[in-house]
Parts: sequence; structure tokens; C-alpha cells
Amino acid sequence: MTTTIAPAVDPSVLTGLTEITRFAGVGTAVSDTSYSQSELLEILDIEDPRVRSVFLNSAIDRRFLALPQEGPGGVRVAEPQVDLLDKHKKIAVDMGCRALEACLKSAGATLSDLRHLCCVTSTGYLTPGLSALIIRELGIDPHCSRSDIVGMGCNAGLNALNMVAGWSAAHPGELGVVLCSEACSAAYALDGTMRTAVVNSLFGDGSAALAVVSGDGRVPGPRVLKSASYIITDAIEAMRYEWDRDQDRFSFFLDPQIPYVVGAHAEIVVDRLVSGTGLRRSDISHWLVHSGGKKVIDAVVVNLGLSRHDVRHTTGVLRDYGNLSSGSFLFSYERLVEEDVARPGDYGVLMTMGPGSSIETALIQW
Repeated sequence: MTTTIAPAVDPSVLTGLTEITRFAGVGTAVSDTSYSQSELLEILDIEDPRVRSVFLNSAIDRRFLALPQEGPGGVRVAEPQVDLLDKHKKIAVDMGCRALEACLKSAGATLSDLRHLCCVTSTGYLTPGLSALIIRELGIDPHCSRSDIVGMGCNAGLNALNMVAGWSAAHPGELGVVLCSEACSAAYALDGTMRTAVVNSLFGDGSAALAVVSGDGRVPGPRVLKSASYIITDAIEAMRYEWDRDQDRFSFFLDPQIPYVVGAHAEIVVDRLVSGTGLRRSDISHWLVHSGGKKVIDAVVVNLGLSRHDVRHTTGVLRDYGNLSSGSFLFSYERLVEEDVARPGDYGVLMTMGPGSSIETALIQW
């Protein structure tokens, strides 16, 4: 029997960086209360059989959510946009602080070690942004540099990783953190439409943080070798978070065809990612794909020729939390770390998808 060994990739050739960014730790957090899909149908008094089918065939068991308060007669009352913005601020900061502290503990670091904090969110708008609020809340050194990525959607975690990896390479030995904090409860509408039902059946609250550092070979986590992006400009309107004049609030739209559009273009960006590395898709041992929904995951699996085992972390996160927007792939990465199956030399691909319509990828190696 002949054993094929994946070729070693020289990261300095791929990235053009003399300092290589490595993952140093990961941490996650969720909001306080979880609900099963069937519980949500009863709480939200949903009787339409088409809507019930969307909830119950989502491959989601439970999600963490901060539902609207009960109004007269026990009916949940839709919240005005100003209250949703307050909810976003409260939940995103709380979850973000807990995820950041868990991440630093995982990295064997403390708040005083943090030198750059990049916060990602698409479920609300704040000025000053989450980074400033979290720095104040946790008493982090006010000299800590920071950045905020707002409104890029579910793909934004990898956009942030690209930016922080560049910062890390320019500041070897210093600790940077990507923090995705998505209070999806603050982006909910209650209007009875199928458009809203699809969104309400899918998203959950969650925060995830990833610590990175360059120039320290003692860090055991994988190194970032390369990234690749693709914008499907023909589908730029397929995922939108926009003002709904009828409801006087923001509302999210997902085109029913978007899973198939994303799946059909997944090969393009993955082939670009491995181009010039000497790697083939079969050399990738670990796939960490955004938990965008059952149909999205299925489409990616079919078009990339993956197995259900390859995406076990992705489907597990979807089952237990729903779509967590930008931080979903880090929940999957945390599960891979806990599984302790990655071995030195293994390659992995991270993939996120979101508005644009965009596909982001990164190649990593342990």
C-alpha cells in the first residue's frame, strides 16, 4: 500500500510575511436562555403549517435567544428599533466580554497581555463601537489598539482574521484578538411573513473570540498560510439587512436560492486558495465551514465532494446554536480543538459565506 503525504507549504512564499500568524486560543459565549424549535413555535404562536415546516426541518435543535417581552394576553410584542439597538448593545457587550475572557484563558494569557482588539458585528450599530465598550467594561489598558468591522455579515470573521493577521505580523510577539459578537435577537421581526419566518427559524445569539500571535514558535495552534475571497456580484442583493419602511425597523432578507448559488461557487474560491501550494482538496484534513443553514451546508458538501464527517463540527454547531453569523466558524474551530484530532502537519480550510454574496476562505496548518 502506498501512502501519500501532503506536501509541506512554505508559508513565507504564500503570505509574503516574514512573521507567521498562529492561533493561540479560542473562546465562546452565548446569551442566557435557549429554546427548542418547537418551543419557539408555541411561544411565538405560529400556526401556519408552511412556517412550522421551516422551523422543524431546519436541522436545528436549540438556539440561544433574548425574546421580546410578553404583552397583553401573553403575546410577544415586536420591539421598536430603538429597543432592539439597546438589546444589541447589552447582549453583544456581555457575550463579547465572556468570550474574550474565555479566549485569553485558553491562550494562557490575561487582559493585560492584549495589544489589539478587533470586534465584528452585523446585528446592530454603535458609536463608539464594541471594541471601545468592551475595553471599558473589562478595564483593558486604554492604550490597546482596536478596530471594528460592522455590517459585513456572516463572512466577516475571516475578513477580520485577515486584518488582524496583518497587524500581528507587523507586531511579532504581541497578542491580538478577533472577537465576533452577534446579538441576533436584536435583528428579529415579528410580522408573520415567510421572509421573516426563514430568518427567525435560523439565527441565534453567540460570541466567539480567537487569539493570534506571530513570531512565537512555542504557540501550538495552527498557522495561517493563505486566504482567498470571492464576491458573487450577480447575487449581490440575495442577502440584505435593510430598512423596512412598513415596520419602521431593519429587516433581514435571504433569497431562497442563495444556498445553491453559494454552493455552486464554492469550488472557485477553494481552488484559488490551494492554487500554487501543491495541495489538492484531498490533502485537507479539517474543514470548518460557516453554519449558514442546512441547505447551505449540503450545497457546499456536494460541490466540494466532502463527507458528512468533514463537516461534523459545522452541522453540530448548527444543531446546538443555529446560525451564529460571523462567529459560527470559530464555534466549530473550538469543537475541533476540544476533539484533539489535529496533528502536526495537518491542513485545514476555514470558509465563511455572507452578503455580497461573498465567500471567504483561509488555509491553515498545524
